[in-house]
Amino acid sequence: MVDREELAAWLRLLQTPQVGRETARRLLAAFGSPQAIFSASASALREVIGPVSTALRTAPDELEALLEATWRWLDTNVGCAVVTLGDSDYPQSLLDTADPPLLLYVQGRSELLSAASVAVVGSRNPTHQGVDNARAFAAHLSHAGLTVVSGLALGIDGAAHLGAIDGPGCTVAVLGTGLDRVYPRQHRELAHRIASNGLLVSEYPLGSPPIAAHFPQRNRLIAGLCLGTLVVEATERSGSLITARLAAEAGREVFAIPGSIHAPQSRGCHALIKQGAKLVDSAQDILEELRLPAPVLATVEQATRDDQDPLLQALGFDPVALDALVARTGWAPAELNARLLELELDGRVARLPGQLFQRVGQG
Repeated sequence: MVDREELAAWLRLLQTPQVGRETARRLLAAFGSPQAIFSASASALREVIGPVSTALRTAPDELEALLEATWRWLDTNVGCAVVTLGDSDYPQSLLDTADPPLLLYVQGRSELLSAASVAVVGSRNPTHQGVDNARAFAAHLSHAGLTVVSGLALGIDGAAHLGAIDGPGCTVAVLGTGLDRVYPRQHRELAHRIASNGLLVSEYPLGSPPIAAHFPQRNRLIAGLCLGTLVVEATERSGSLITARLAAEAGREVFAIPGSIHAPQSRGCHALIKQGAKLVDSAQDILEELRLPAPVLATVEQATRDDQDPLLQALGFDPVALDALVARTGWAPAELNARLLELELDGRVARLPGQLFQRVGQG
């Protein structure tokens, strides 16, 4: 763990105006540590970063307050830590990316930073099927021993965290705010569960609000921590496609779940598949591609039973009207409604607006 003097030097470096991550890395490469940077002569600093070096002469106004708040956070909260670029605990997976963060704030099980991981990301406004797929895939991956990484956003991210949190692989949430803030507020309870059982991570200092520009930047950590990224559902302009692109640029695998050609939430996934992402329709596909152990047998057996159910087969995976199901099955409407209600209560069929039904639960 960093001591107070070292923490002060790191915070000063990162909070200095005009000194971005690339400039900070050049300084660290030249001088070795933040303390050495601030002990260096003006001429030595100028030789490395030119006229920007003048910004290092004065400590930022907010430094003392931020240092005090961060030190108090570290001292009073269980499982809180700061991991710097030079620490032995810093994940190698991020070191191998083009733009590793210089400092990580973590809360929870810090060993999950270096666990074998898969990112599960997607739309903030998913379909019922998308939510179910995210939760099911994440649960299967976690039970196979993989840690599921996502961004704590509404929709697919939240479903992925919930699916993975109780499995042995558990889950990591990468935030676009300081770790003392939860965004969105609806996920406050989920964030507390992750802090207790998994891991919360952010590169942003305490008190950082949910600024729009933070979230695309946060996505590079999600992609960088993982062996591969699974996009469950995404529109053509989804931020999830940024995560997928960053994963591909880092030499990591990209997976996408196909969907209806009529659903806007599927168009981003279809675009990724056209660009070379691996089409997957089960968690087993991901494990095989990554050459990892298969999911637990019970999961495979449940999927097999679902595939043999005649009504689930008749439903397919796109929304369908009751009249169409009557025609497909030849069953009487009353009998069909009763069976649909059973499947709905069992969580394997969703009732949609307009008297449509859709199969869920395939992972």
